[in-house]
Amino acid sequence: MGDGTFDTGPACTPEPVGGPRWQRTLYACWVAQFLSIIGFSFVMPFMPFFVRSLGVTTEARVAIWSGLLVTASGLMGALFAPIWGGLADRYGRKMMVERAMFGGAAIMSLMGFAANVHQLLVLRLLQGALTGTIVASTTLVAAITPLQRMGFSLGLLQVSVLMGNTVGPWMGGLIADQWGYRVPFWVAGGLLFLGGLVVLAAAYEDFQRPEPGSGANHGLQRAFGGRGMMALLGSFFMISLAASFMGPIFPLLVEQISHAARAASTAGMLIGIGGLASGLSALGVGLLGDRVGHKTVLVICTLGAAVFAAPHAIVQTIGQLAFLRIGMGLSRGGTAPAQNALIGQAVSADTYGRSFGNTRVASALGMAIGPLLGGMAAAHFGLRPPFVIMSGLLVLSAFIVARWVRPARSVAAEMAAAK
Repeated sequence: MGDGTFDTGPACTPEPVGGPRWQRTLYACWVAQFLSIIGFSFVMPFMPFFVRSLGVTTEARVAIWSGLLVTASGLMGALFAPIWGGLADRYGRKMMVERAMFGGAAIMSLMGFAANVHQLLVLRLLQGALTGTIVASTTLVAAITPLQRMGFSLGLLQVSVLMGNTVGPWMGGLIADQWGYRVPFWVAGGLLFLGGLVVLAAAYEDFQRPEPGSGANHGLQRAFGGRGMMALLGSFFMISLAASFMGPIFPLLVEQISHAARAASTAGMLIGIGGLASGLSALGVGLLGDRVGHKTVLVICTLGAAVFAAPHAIVQTIGQLAFLRIGMGLSRGGTAPAQNALIGQAVSADTYGRSFGNTRVASALGMAIGPLLGGMAAAHFGLRPPFVIMSGLLVLSAFIVARWVRPARSVAAEMAAAK
């Protein structure tokens, strides 16, 4: 088409660049995602300490239970992501964002009332099944964004995730140190509820349910080929595995290095520093990917994260730890926008829900297995060796992407050829 738009099938008709509706939806999703990630990340700096307060005493059991709680949510997210993705393609993406926001608000609030670690585990399982705000928002934004602005839009959306991870851990740690470990769960529930209201009131989707057999039906396998699709899913898995590997370990490492009574707020500050660095790099990396290619950006950012991950094994001071967190944040800020834009430009709009749902399965499995393996490694070998393993996983992921991920033909190229 000559007006700068692309017809991507009956599920979604993108507006021209600068059109008010897709931008309004992008900004509404940005605000809602920012609030939801603040809420979810509120509890991460003190999760091991909350587990300890629920009656788990030994350090080894604290590490294992902390990993298991993250694993439980990730496994349920992996099981339900394809279901929610298929429903999004059939009934609309906006309602899936609302489901994730309001479901998360209820579950996070209930966690504040958990009486023991087993109740907390059940609620974490429900969280994984009912939430998934990131993939839901990504699917909605990708469906209403013109293809030539995909890197920018998904990069901007990732900024909300990273900025939420900057503010949330810091605020959650402060609130936990001041008022205890339960209050942050209730605050988190309120933030998620507010995010759901923002989407309900401001996000726009002119969804038309596709007829059976209609549309481009250009999914992951057609876009990347069988081997390329498996390599791409493998990269999602390993990047998430590496990122979550240190989840239950990092607050304990901070406590070991600092010997501080306010370890929760210190860990939150350091996690927040990394999130701030990621947020600063995400949008610029998304714009760069639109110009030089998202695959190239993904490989470079993954290797950069590996370089800063390994020295965690020998760090001795909080200042050194802060430097490494900044370096990892700057590197990792571009991975998710590059991954999502690579898919958004390669598949057709009528398969967005299924495509992002399938990648969510790979990511969720990595998020699920990583903390459990990290907790077990810490229990057996100490807190530092898992960071070297994390670095190796990132290097392997970069190699897989560079070697086998080759989009056969983008949606835009096919439409241009069909003119």
